[in-house]
Amino acid sequence: MIAAVNVTEFCTVGDYLIYRMKEVGIEHIFGVPGDFNLHFLDQIEASGEVSWVGNCNELNAAYSADGYARIRGIGALVTTFGVGELSALNGIAGAYAEHVPVIQITGAPSTSASVQGKRIHHTLGDGDYTHFSSMYKEVTVAQTSLTADNAPEEIDRVLAACWLQKRPVYIYLPSDVCYQSVPCPKGPLSLPRFSSDPGRLQSFLTLAAEALNNASFPVILADYEVSRYHLTDALRSFVNHSGYPAASLSMGKGVIDENHPQFIGVYSGKISDPYVSSMIDSADCILSIGVRLNDVVTGGFTHNLPPEKMIELHPSCAQIGQVDYPDVVMSDVLEQLIPRIRRRSMEQANLLSLQARQSPRIEILSPHGSGRISQERFWGMISEFLQPRDVVLADTGTALFGAISIPFPAKASFVAQPLWASIGYSLPALLGTQMAAPDRRNVLLIGDGAFQISAQELSTLLAQRLKPVIFLINNDGYTIERLVHPIDNPYNDIQPWNYDLLPHVFGEFGSFISLRVTDEIQLAEALEKAELSDRLVFIEVVMDRTDAPELLRSFGNILTSGSPVKPLPVS
Repeated sequence: MIAAVNVTEFCTVGDYLIYRMKEVGIEHIFGVPGDFNLHFLDQIEASGEVSWVGNCNELNAAYSADGYARIRGIGALVTTFGVGELSALNGIAGAYAEHVPVIQITGAPSTSASVQGKRIHHTLGDGDYTHFSSMYKEVTVAQTSLTADNAPEEIDRVLAACWLQKRPVYIYLPSDVCYQSVPCPKGPLSLPRFSSDPGRLQSFLTLAAEALNNASFPVILADYEVSRYHLTDALRSFVNHSGYPAASLSMGKGVIDENHPQFIGVYSGKISDPYVSSMIDSADCILSIGVRLNDVVTGGFTHNLPPEKMIELHPSCAQIGQVDYPDVVMSDVLEQLIPRIRRRSMEQANLLSLQARQSPRIEILSPHGSGRISQERFWGMISEFLQPRDVVLADTGTALFGAISIPFPAKASFVAQPLWASIGYSLPALLGTQMAAPDRRNVLLIGDGAFQISAQELSTLLAQRLKPVIFLINNDGYTIERLVHPIDNPYNDIQPWNYDLLPHVFGEFGSFISLRVTDEIQLAEALEKAELSDRLVFIEVVMDRTDAPELLRSFGNILTSGSPVKPLPVS
């Protein structure tokens, strides 16, 4: 066990780091063992404070830590120097792009080996041990190389940066440093928060309230920064008080309960539900809360958000029109703007909620027949299958656009990667989200192409005795690529696998249910089994390769029509 905090006691560098990670909420550390991190892994095993979760490879470990952080608030992984940390680099870059706080710990060669520039394994053989840490500077907000002299201060510094900026940090831990003695923490880790400049805040509040109160039709547009900074409750209070219509973007799906009477739907530019587009287009004041625009969430930049209509809130700054307000903090504005704005009634807001617009419920036990499952019917049945508090993960491609299109139940969380968009992310991320929230049902939606990228992590899910529900959409290859570049070339084909047999390969018999469904009757029966199961459920759903969610078709059409490259005729 880690020694109790006391100013007169000493602990090892490794124990200090473990203690601080546990203090910020980390209970599981992902990664892959390697000779340069084994001493630190021994300390993890002996600590009794955190649990080691071994992944099949380092890329998957980074994705797992990312998924864990999105639910728990922060995550961590351990790799070995060079070969391991470079394998994880793509996952850390994705966390950086999407503002996910992940601690990357690299077990490194001994200090003496580095000083002497020895030509040892996992190096480039040139005696320079800084190549890989230099690469990490591009995708982390703080970096450190630990020594016995600097460890306490440096660990505290980088963890504070990770917590504040919601982006990855890099810790280089030489193998001979982790057991060196340092003073134990003298008190709780000081976790910083953004603070507003009082004068700028008051100026902003005055102008924002005036703009909102004078508007004929104000609306709220919310996105993922709200959840990253744990402000969903504050957002809910503001929405309730304002009476304004409220929409989210797909990266922030779930930041507003989708059965809320003021929630109108997910905004995706011109490919949005027509009602949502018309509401956003007709607004004369748009309160944008935690929104960061990119091509995927805006339907290929087809959004209509004129700057002169915008009031933007971000974690550490704000903007009205073209005027920036640094050091005006989102949490302060959400709290202090409430008493300054005039509440609109449902009649004044003139809104029809998403829930009110939904067509009659699709009864999942009343399938249409024995024909092949269509995308439209599949997503309708999934919508009915989801339960309050579910954690729903969707991989980039068919799964992402299908999940965006359906309403979620109350308090459901959505985990996806629309900006970085690295296929295969969601299966290892599922390991992280399920470890972070073992009391919540996790539901994964993933295509066959994405699954083949990271399929090995199914074995870790089974090894950890986790009980998610996994829907593998088998539509014979990269459907999204076929839609955004509609030329029928074989590079979008993949080798067919017997997907439903993989749990039998990876797991112990009796620890899972594995099913393959090809029609709605089979799907309805599989959903019923999944509802009642206390084991991991793996459902392969076979669909036509040319079928796709309507939202994905619209997105593909926009990208295709906007492409400057015209295909050459095939001779």
